[in-house]
Amino acid sequence: MADQDWDNVTRIGKSARGPGSGGVDRERVIKGKSAINAAGRSGAIIGTEKKYAGANTKAAVEGQHLTKVDRSDEIVKPKTVGRDVAQAMVKRRNEITPKMTQKDLATKTNMLATEIQAYENGTAAPDQTKLSRIEKALGIKLRGSDIGSPLTFGKKK
Repeated sequence: MADQDWDNVTRIGKSARGPGSGGVDRERVIKGKSAINAAGRSGAIIGTEKKYAGANTKAAVEGQHLTKVDRSDEIVKPKTVGRDVAQAMVKRRNEITPKMTQKDLATKTNMLATEIQAYENGTAAPDQTKLSRIEKALGIKLRGSDIGSPLTFGKKK
């Protein structure tokens, strides 16, 4: 009876994979249309999916983020500039004489008025180059711990 118990043990390794050893064929990754067509003619179950972009395309970071969101059960909030940046922008823009409009700031920073509006609402995604342009135009810091303080350039020693 002890011999029968050993016969029923699941084998692991090369010897368990072949059809003659009682193992199940493992999943294979097939590349190329001819191999997929041949597998279809033989009656194999086929599933196709494109996982990543090709070598000649630019990698999409947003696609990677969406994949991460798809795989998680949690609700992932998109990153925004926040209310403190928005309030500092509005306050400084209104202090400038004569009063600067969103359109004026957009023209000065080579951005769209809708982008400036999104930054002032606090809903825009943080873009370092755009924040840098807005900082220079308004003369205040919008990044770091001292948001809203006057912009000072590094002093030489």
